[in-house]
Amino acid sequence: MTPTDPFDLARAAAEYIAAQTGVASHDIALVLGSGWGESANLIGETTHTLEASDIPGFSAPAVEGHVGTVRSVLTTSGKRALVVGSRTHYYEGKGVRAVVHGVRTAAAAGAKIMVLTNGCGGLQEKWTPGTPVLISDHLNLTATSPLEGATFVDLTDLYSSRIRTIARDVDPSLDEGVYAQFTGPHYETPAEVRYARTIGADLVGMSTALEAIAARHAGMEVFGISLVTNLAAGISATPLSHAEVIESGTAAGPRISRLLADIISRL
Repeated sequence: MTPTDPFDLARAAAEYIAAQTGVASHDIALVLGSGWGESANLIGETTHTLEASDIPGFSAPAVEGHVGTVRSVLTTSGKRALVVGSRTHYYEGKGVRAVVHGVRTAAAAGAKIMVLTNGCGGLQEKWTPGTPVLISDHLNLTATSPLEGATFVDLTDLYSSRIRTIARDVDPSLDEGVYAQFTGPHYETPAEVRYARTIGADLVGMSTALEAIAARHAGMEVFGISLVTNLAAGISATPLSHAEVIESGTAAGPRISRLLADIISRL
C-alpha cells in the first residue's frame, strides 16, 4: 500500500533508492531544470540510474527538456549526489505534495545540501538569454505552501550565502537576484512582470520557491541558480515561447553545466 503521509512516502522512496543503488546515504541533491541537465555528467561518475516512475511517489516528467530519471553520482570529491531529473511543477495539478516530493525524498536519503536550478525569464535587460544568475531570495506568488498546519519555518536566510560565496569564487562575474515563482503554465503578462519587478523580483518562473521552502523545513542548506532563457514579457521585443526556452538552454548548456559542476566540486 502506498503511504498517504508525504514524509512516509518520501521515506519509502528513499528506501527504494537505497535498495536499488546499494548507496545507504547521499550527501548532496540536485534538481536540474531546463538547460542544466548536462551537469549530471560532469560532477562525477553516475553509478546508478533509476526510472523515476518506478520510485514511490514519482512520475514521468510532463515538460520537454526534463529527463525522467533519478541518478546516484559519485562526485569527484568522493561525495554522493542524488540527481533528480523528474521535476513536478505546480501547474500539473498533482498538488503541492507532489511538487516537493523530490526534495523530501532527497532529505530522507540523507542529503544535507539541496541544489535547485531552473530556466526562467529575466527582468534585467543586462541579463541576456544564456546568463546564469544566483538566487538570493524569492517571492512565492503561488498562494500556497508545501507546509501544512501550524508549521512555522524561518526563511530569513533561505538561500545559502555560504554557497553563493563559493559560486562567486568559481565565477566572480555571477550576479544574483530575487526569483518570483508564478503558478503557470501560461507565461506572465507584461502587467504581471511590471508587478513582479515593483515588488522586488529580478527573475520569474514556475518552479523552485516551493521546493526551497520544503528543503529548509527538512533542515537542508539551499543553493539556487537560474538560467535566464528569455527576457520576460513586456521586456522582450519578441513573443515568448517554450521553444525559445529549450533553445536557450541547449545553447548555454555546456557552459552553465561546467559552472555548476565546478561549484559542486567545492561543496
